[in-house]
Amino acid sequence: MAIKKSELYSSLWASCDELRGGMDASQYKDYVLFMLFIKYISDKYADTDDFAPPVTIPAGASFKDMVKLKGKSDIGDKINTQIIQPLIDNNSRLARSDFPDFNDPNKLGEGKAMVDRLTNLVSIFQKPELDFSKNRADHDDILGDAYEYLMRHFASESGKSKGQFYTPSEVSRIIAKVIGISPQNAVASTTAYDPTCGSGSLLLKVAAEAGKYITLEGQEKDVTTAGLARMNMILHDFPTANILNGNTLASPKFKDSEDLRTYDFVVANPPFSDKTWSTGLTPATDPYQRFEWGEPPAKQGDYAYLLHIIRSMKSAGKAACILPHGVLFRGNAEAAIRKRLVRSGYLKGIIGLPANLFYGTGIPACILVLDKENAPGRKGVFMIDASRGFIKDGNKNRLREQDIHKIVNTFNKQTNTPRYARMVPFDEISDAKNDYNLNLPRYIDSTSPEDIQDIDGHLRGGIPDFDLNALDAYWQVIPGVRQELFESAGRPGYFRLKSPIATVKSAILSHTEFTAFKTTVTKIFHQWRTINTPALKGFNKEGHPKALIETIAEDLLTNFRNAPLLDAYDIYQPLMDYWAEAMQDDCYLIAADGWVAKTHRVMEEVKSGKKKGEMKDKGWVCDLIPKPYIVARYFAKEQAELDALQNESDAVSAGLTELAEEHGGEEGALKDVSIKGDAQEAYTQALVAVWNEEDKTASRAYSALMDQAEEHAAQIRVLIDHHFISVLKNNKGKLTLKAVKDRLATTGDPKESAVLSSYLEADKEQKAATKKASELLAKVKKQYQKRLVADPLPENFVDLHATVRYLSLLDEQSALKSKVKEADAALDKLAYDKYPKLSVDEIKTLVVDDKWLATLAMAVQGELDRVSQTLTTRIRQLAERYDTPLPKLVGEVADLSARVDEHLMRMGAVWK
Repeated sequence: MAIKKSELYSSLWASCDELRGGMDASQYKDYVLFMLFIKYISDKYADTDDFAPPVTIPAGASFKDMVKLKGKSDIGDKINTQIIQPLIDNNSRLARSDFPDFNDPNKLGEGKAMVDRLTNLVSIFQKPELDFSKNRADHDDILGDAYEYLMRHFASESGKSKGQFYTPSEVSRIIAKVIGISPQNAVASTTAYDPTCGSGSLLLKVAAEAGKYITLEGQEKDVTTAGLARMNMILHDFPTANILNGNTLASPKFKDSEDLRTYDFVVANPPFSDKTWSTGLTPATDPYQRFEWGEPPAKQGDYAYLLHIIRSMKSAGKAACILPHGVLFRGNAEAAIRKRLVRSGYLKGIIGLPANLFYGTGIPACILVLDKENAPGRKGVFMIDASRGFIKDGNKNRLREQDIHKIVNTFNKQTNTPRYARMVPFDEISDAKNDYNLNLPRYIDSTSPEDIQDIDGHLRGGIPDFDLNALDAYWQVIPGVRQELFESAGRPGYFRLKSPIATVKSAILSHTEFTAFKTTVTKIFHQWRTINTPALKGFNKEGHPKALIETIAEDLLTNFRNAPLLDAYDIYQPLMDYWAEAMQDDCYLIAADGWVAKTHRVMEEVKSGKKKGEMKDKGWVCDLIPKPYIVARYFAKEQAELDALQNESDAVSAGLTELAEEHGGEEGALKDVSIKGDAQEAYTQALVAVWNEEDKTASRAYSALMDQAEEHAAQIRVLIDHHFISVLKNNKGKLTLKAVKDRLATTGDPKESAVLSSYLEADKEQKAATKKASELLAKVKKQYQKRLVADPLPENFVDLHATVRYLSLLDEQSALKSKVKEADAALDKLAYDKYPKLSVDEIKTLVVDDKWLATLAMAVQGELDRVSQTLTTRIRQLAERYDTPLPKLVGEVADLSARVDEHLMRMGAVWK
């Protein structure tokens, strides 16, 4: 069965994080990511028939060989010497510094602690579902993506300085999409370079956009991180990528003769404001002439990296670099470099990003997009302020799919968008008031319009017409709603609601124009649905999931681009969210197995108790078509019957809760009642209390019998531990009367005979007293039965009635639970038996119509609800704001003050 991405990623993280213990995330990641690496290359290349596989797995150094080391006392040393070292010896691109030390007691613990930790770590990657040799549908980088998923999580937990090795994938995708590389212009000789490559994610996103194998080269200062990048390249099926270790500014590794090598595309996320950038470097005599535009400040290395990038670009090269916002406006030496940069025409655009996106810093950053090819004809710089488009994700911010698409689409089409993006001409940038300062707020005002308070409206009442005119986007679509809701407030330019505030929403929803608006939007969705359903149902085994989502998502945006009152991206985002949550897993299942609805048992290991370690059957599931979809389409009647039973059971449970709350206080009849035995005891106590009140003689007789029974029971409890009797217990620890009687008949020991006789006599007397007491109790129960249903209920019967009702509801609840269980089991069997009978067309209907499209239809409806709610909220806000004018407030204050004075006078509390 194909691997589900979402489950793979989350289970890997949960398992690995559990084993981490107290180790720093920045260290533990090296071990986990190596395990992912060795598992992947073993699955893909260990038994390959390729003449020259990109990674050589020597005999004895595969993941299977690592499994054989589990539990051995020298597992750490053996991984180092029998797995890692042979890999290095047989692959020139790998170095010992790429991999962690698996025999380090300071990180992994000593003795058994190390053995257990490494054994468990190997076991995580030994799971059958992690067989990556058969899970490469659509060349999907499922392992590479898992690698990045783990890196992202480790980065988020690695602290400020240790998380810099990872560039968030959302930002990497933007960079790859705005520098201009595509399958149309990429060829085998195309080159891409990252001078500060970290884990290599930026280069890989560029390669993904190219859609084919291109030359990838990168340099990374940190030795361990360079190793991560090399593994990342192999996991993403780019084993020929060249990643070198070293300081890019002081000792660039990629050169042609004595000059820097130049590239078609350059991308980078250098360390922000690097204070040690010039270590090992003399800028004034730089052999590569990188600082001809000026020398960056000694403690601000941002422009040093930018100048290196520019020097590394071919004459028609493109580049994009992530830098802190300070590079746009800081003065002195940086201002001079910035001026040269703008005048060169190389700066194509600036994209301002939200703050707190990156793991190494919380400060806001921007992307500088460079283009040498079109520099001579450039007339300005295209600027985007995307600082407001994000969601919170833990303690960081994250770009949504709609934010990424909007940035890329706006930039590539150079679309001027109010408060978001515009082409800023060079004349404006060079004007004296700006003087080449590129700070985005100078050119784009992204702040929301101010909500202005109207003084006259507060003084005299009425909603100002400019507030209503601000809702013009609504009135253009539903003009009649404005006329329906508002009337003149008695003076020009001010209005009031015709009806109470509480009726605003219903008035909007019921208006014919709003109904027509909803119909229009629904038609747009149905049009998109009609066009794309064939593609969805036509998706087959060996299909390309990424191509599918790109096609239908772009078409969704196109269809909703001009939809009234809706932002197309607010429809696009739910589709992309659903894709990430479930739909992509479905598509990869179909790409691997076809339109097959397989069910499988869910087995779970027992964690504690006598059955610890055993596997428990938790039922069955179908990943492609979950049970509710089968039930909804084929067994709605049975589900309705089950729901009705469940509703009855819930009602009974609610009745029990209500009774317990009403009669469960300190003196309540149901105090401390939690199980049926407690309720029966409470019933008996309540019955005896009434009985004692009405017939003390009979009640006392009952109590005396119960006391006798308890005395004999106490005697039995003592005797049962006597050695003459305890030896008579059977294998289950139970004592039977027959065993006592048989022993009494055969014993010749007077002492033993006396003890046995005493036991039998106590048992006889206890049972006799209990029987008489039960007969008396049964008689009084029958006597009170009619009185318990009397109306009105006798006052002294309230507690007794509560306990009787509670016991009755418990019996009813038990019966209903049994019925629910039976009905649920029957429905479960019906659904389970239906799966093998499903035709391909039925499966497609269930998946595409009932699951995918129905989910998106709900999202569209949610947006329609949001439109009505947003308008309603604003109208209510305005109505409440100006509902009570100042004179009315003053009058109310005066009235209240007069009433207080009057009360004070009556109390004699009068003063002047």
